[in-house]
Amino acid sequence: MKKKSTTETFDEDVPISQADIDAGRLVLRKRVAGRLVQPKKRVTLYLDAALVEQFKSMAGARGYQTLINETLKTSLHQADLEGTLRKVIREELKSRKAA
Repeated sequence: MKKKSTTETFDEDVPISQADIDAGRLVLRKRVAGRLVQPKKRVTLYLDAALVEQFKSMAGARGYQTLINETLKTSLHQADLEGTLRKVIREELKSRKAA
């Protein structure tokens, strides 16, 4: 039985516009395991040394920067979810008071 490849490949089907070429930017989008992965942007960020060490110890082979990225995404998702949940609860409480 052949093992499915997990090699990252660049998506050749993503169109590149003339504006992208004129602006000198090439948008690279990768497919990993069949999913289109958003391109990442390089940033410089200063973090507490203890925080970086904690993420390094938690990350293992994945890499601590990947873990920090996933943690930030999860945090944003939770904030959105919390806001939505609060809104729904308020609406339900209003409708019960009106009834």
